[in-house]
Amino acid sequence: MLRAARAALFAVIPMELLLVILLVSGVPLPGPVIVAAELLVASMLVLEAVTAYRLFRAERRGGADRRAALGATFRLLVPVRVRRLVGFELKGVASVALWIARRRDGVPPGATAAPYAREQASIQLVLLFVLIVETVGIELLLRALDVPSALRIAVLVADVYGIVYVLMLAAASVTRPHVVTADELRVRSAMYFDLRVPRELISSVRLSRDYNESGMITFRGSRLSVVVSSQTNVVVELAEPVTAVRPLGGRAEVTTIRFFTDTPDALLNALRSPARHSAP
Repeated sequence: MLRAARAALFAVIPMELLLVILLVSGVPLPGPVIVAAELLVASMLVLEAVTAYRLFRAERRGGADRRAALGATFRLLVPVRVRRLVGFELKGVASVALWIARRRDGVPPGATAAPYAREQASIQLVLLFVLIVETVGIELLLRALDVPSALRIAVLVADVYGIVYVLMLAAASVTRPHVVTADELRVRSAMYFDLRVPRELISSVRLSRDYNESGMITFRGSRLSVVVSSQTNVVVELAEPVTAVRPLGGRAEVTTIRFFTDTPDALLNALRSPARHSAP
């Protein structure tokens, strides 16, 4: 039943959204098709509710309080990839708020922040400009073609989301820098990646520039690369492996970490001079 409920969770939202878009766009649908679709959606929702109730009851019988049981039910019912994707969106929105307030996330007093946003700012600015021009152009084109307003609104919402996404990515890159504290090195990539490395596990750190990296967060054996604009410039070697969580929830053991920062010298000095960074 749990597998069926998870599959239904993936199907019910797109199905209902598609039905709503077709209806508001004026696409004629036979009455039996609408009734059958709504009955199918309703049955999926009932399946979700029954499965959630059974999971909740099982957790309560196991001794969990209501809050813990609700949390466990949510984790069991909603796949980890879905939870992480929702988490990315929430972190992106929070990052925009922090950006407006000129604050940063996870940089305590006495810590050294190592930003990485400057190198990719120009690309993000160009992308934002292109998306704004595209949004305006498509809206004018659809109006000229006398496309139904409901369909135009759906397209406009999708285009506006693209603009908001770029803003969230830019804000997260600024407000979530790499951080060195008295206890750990924190390597991050916008809202998608966050790895905490205890400083006692760091055996060496050095400057090493690579301009031909691929991807954004890549794993090759025990090596992790957190890339900005195809670049990394800091290499951290570990005495023992640490567990890195991939953006969609997978896990990997790493002993070498390559990443990029706009201020590599400051980061290296912070890691090599622990006496200068006492715990807050």
